[in-house]
Amino acid sequence: MTQTATKTHPKKARGLRIIALLGVVALFGSLSIAVSVGAVAVPLETVWSILVNKIAPETITQDWSKGREAIVWNIRLPRAILACLVGAGLAMVGASLQAVTRNPLADPHLLGISAGGAFGAILALLHTGLFIGLLTVPLFAFLGSLAATLIVLAVSQFASATSADRLVLAGVAVSFIVMSAANVLIFLGDPKAAHTVVFWMLGGLGLAQWDQLMYPAVVLLLCGTYLWLKSSTLNAMTIGDETATTLGIPVARFRLTIFVIGALITGVMVAFSGIIGFVGLMIPHIVRMLVGGDYQRLLPISALCGAVFLVWADIIARTVMAPDDMPIGIVTGLIGGVFFVWLLRKRMGA
Repeated sequence: MTQTATKTHPKKARGLRIIALLGVVALFGSLSIAVSVGAVAVPLETVWSILVNKIAPETITQDWSKGREAIVWNIRLPRAILACLVGAGLAMVGASLQAVTRNPLADPHLLGISAGGAFGAILALLHTGLFIGLLTVPLFAFLGSLAATLIVLAVSQFASATSADRLVLAGVAVSFIVMSAANVLIFLGDPKAAHTVVFWMLGGLGLAQWDQLMYPAVVLLLCGTYLWLKSSTLNAMTIGDETATTLGIPVARFRLTIFVIGALITGVMVAFSGIIGFVGLMIPHIVRMLVGGDYQRLLPISALCGAVFLVWADIIARTVMAPDDMPIGIVTGLIGGVFFVWLLRKRMGA
């Protein structure tokens, strides 16, 4: 028995390295294509020449126009990087929530966390103003996500909805309420400015800028590292509260911590991308089929796959109705809705 385990372990490690390597290659390939395609096509060779020249000036003789350089460097590359950050963040949040709720349907969108972030962003944009500069929208989005999370937990306790399925139902109910409140804010706001918040309602990456990418990047790095360091605790939580308690884990406090971190990541991502649903639901399930349920492997591979998925979702959103941009939330909603139905069917054993 021990001998067999010793033989299979290196194979699993090798398989994981291959999957990770393929994921990294897919990510760089996807980024290259994302920067290349669009209403104005830019050859891949030109894309990489521009990037190399930006990193090491005058390395390559410039034979492209200033317009193409601006499209690649100022518009498409920040947008593609933001897609990576948002996709990775939402995938990690979804995986973590599924562990602490022991519900495969847990997702920041279905639990109302994304709706709370959108509410906070809309409140800042239409009513309070950017009184602390660029940090105002992310801060309000986080506070909105956190408030929605606490409301979901309170509603589930009030309704005695302690089971995993009922927690998601409480989240869906709170999501509807919060989105209705957001619509009231839009109705009461300046009609001329109200059209701009459609971005937060439907999701989009068109507002990506270099000077703003540091906020989601730092939050993802810090919070993602914390989640990964707590992989063993998340593994224990998937087994059950009783088992986790016997292992010395403060279950209630740890669950609340994960919810707060999930609200922070989701709120900051929503502040820059709007509501993008189902990424946190789909990606962890797909990754489990590839690497299993160990969170030490699941979290980083989910982040990688989430980044690749959202880059391609943005490519579809930009090209299917070119030169107009389709909101990316529509693309993820269509794909995620089909996946959700398949997952429900699978859970019912059909």
